[in-house]
Amino acid sequence: MYSENRTSQNQTLNTDFMLVGLFGETKHALLLYTVTFIFFLMALAGNALLIILVCLEPRLHTPMYFFSQLSLMDLMYISVTVPKMLVGQVTGDHTISPSGCGIQMFFYLTLTGAETFLLSAMAYDRYAAICRPLHYPLLMNQRVCECLVSGCWFLGMVDGLLLTSIIMSFPFCHSRKILSFFCEAPALMKLSCSDISLYKMVMYLCCVLMLLIPTVVISSSYALILHLTHRMSSSESRRKAFATCSSHVIVVLLFFGAAIYTYMLPSSYHTAEQDMMVSAFYTIITPVLNPLIYSLRNKDVTGALRSRVQSGLSLRKVVKKKA
Repeated sequence: MYSENRTSQNQTLNTDFMLVGLFGETKHALLLYTVTFIFFLMALAGNALLIILVCLEPRLHTPMYFFSQLSLMDLMYISVTVPKMLVGQVTGDHTISPSGCGIQMFFYLTLTGAETFLLSAMAYDRYAAICRPLHYPLLMNQRVCECLVSGCWFLGMVDGLLLTSIIMSFPFCHSRKILSFFCEAPALMKLSCSDISLYKMVMYLCCVLMLLIPTVVISSSYALILHLTHRMSSSESRRKAFATCSSHVIVVLLFFGAAIYTYMLPSSYHTAEQDMMVSAFYTIITPVLNPLIYSLRNKDVTGALRSRVQSGLSLRKVVKKKA
């Protein structure tokens, strides 16, 4: 009886996947995981601060800062993958159930797809602000912004639901060790024992479309912006236009560069270790950099933060005097 129960338990445990972690059994794993935890806290603090500022400060209630949804996505993005990895490192349990793996993959793919389309919507916002300033209040009113953001989330959810349901339906009869620190689609597909060549082609085409459409929108927007700035006679106007666009361009290059490397380059061009490092870059590093690059260096945001801090200090002084 005991033998039967043990066999049944082993079969249940064998259905779980094993995540190898980001640093594996390297000599300085503890130090590297500590640094990762610090990055995680920085990403949470930076993105949460930006979201709170945009909600509380009336001067930031504009279409440009309505797209602080990017911070919400980054906040969720890093929360979906990193905590599981860090907890596994502390407890020594690196397993993840098939349902947990599917849920993690769904949210990850949803957020990736939604962020891809959101970056293209932000590029259109820059185009409208610089090339059509008189029509900007009409082109980017509250209703248009809400529709754009809702569309980004909807398309991301469709992408996540479609790809996750297909991947998790494959039989996994090879080693269940995932060569990544989270349930990433390319790493999980390598464990399937069925012929997935057709699905690989479908996924490749899907990723091309998911990246191609936003790339066309972003490229067209910035081509029109460059054409207009080239015709500007004032150097100050050119400087303002480039300052408005520079942060967004940097974020786009970071995100799209990593996504193209992971999902569009043939697997023969990169190893599993390289894939993991690139995944770590746009899963852990990018959410830390985005608030710094895109918003916290902006004068409106820093001004709003300064005024909130001063108000807090003033309120504290008043409370102390009354006490």
